[in-house]
Amino acid sequence: MRKLSQWLSSGVLASLGLLAGGLNPTLAADLPPPPAPVIEAPALPSWSFRFVPYGWLIALDGTQTVRGRSAKVDASFADIVRESDTLVALMGDFEARNGPFALLGNVVWTKIGVERGNVRSRSLAPGVTGTLATSLGLDIEMTIAEVGAAYEVYRSGPLAFDILAGARYWHQEADLSLAVAAGVQIGDLAVEGGRAFARSGSVDWLDPLIGARLRYTIAPGHELLLRGDIGGFGVGSDFSWQAIGAYGFELGTYQGITFSGVIGYRALSVDYTQGEGRQRYEFDMLVHGPVLGISAKF
Repeated sequence: MRKLSQWLSSGVLASLGLLAGGLNPTLAADLPPPPAPVIEAPALPSWSFRFVPYGWLIALDGTQTVRGRSAKVDASFADIVRESDTLVALMGDFEARNGPFALLGNVVWTKIGVERGNVRSRSLAPGVTGTLATSLGLDIEMTIAEVGAAYEVYRSGPLAFDILAGARYWHQEADLSLAVAAGVQIGDLAVEGGRAFARSGSVDWLDPLIGARLRYTIAPGHELLLRGDIGGFGVGSDFSWQAIGAYGFELGTYQGITFSGVIGYRALSVDYTQGEGRQRYEFDMLVHGPVLGISAKF
């Protein structure tokens, strides 16, 4: 019995020694090699898209000249709403982003009417003889389209800074109506009732622009955006500038599309002139007001 116990003890110790010292080299050689570690390739940046339809509550402050006749315009949003065919300027903003690179687009259309107390006549342009009574009204149909690209040059936590460049296209048709007064040569004006209309026809120009944009994530789903740009440089207009401040707040996600509310303020100033004398057209105007919209990101 003692010999059996010693034999069992020796077998157990030998087994433990085998486990502690590793497998027999001959047996280990027959086992398959361990699998190689899997290294995942970094995910490539993908495109994301955002579309924002806006309403722009426009006010005007500046000078409009049509066929050499100039008028000073100072009209608030409330003044314009009373006389216009549209309550707000219709605006759409589009952005396609891939990593630090983004493509930008923006379109604005509006048809504005301003009457009497908000339009005051000014001296006539050289080459226009006679005098006119107080201006009666101004109607402008206007389209503004922007295209450009932005690149993120700096990021620190919730703060990102972009530089951008592009072009801004303007299309306008303006009618300036004035009271007819004795002694005025009106050969180039259309007279209807007691008014003489100076009509611009179609006026178009293209401005290059450069600018910058700051994006700041206040909290998850809440973002502050500030943008500024300058343009024109005598290529189209003499000079233009724009400033935009907006706050976006997430409303929810539906079928993979994230919806956010957007509120802010946009100011766009331009000084454009073409022609001389009776062919002079000038739009030296600050267009500004609150913006309200819904953002869809997918």
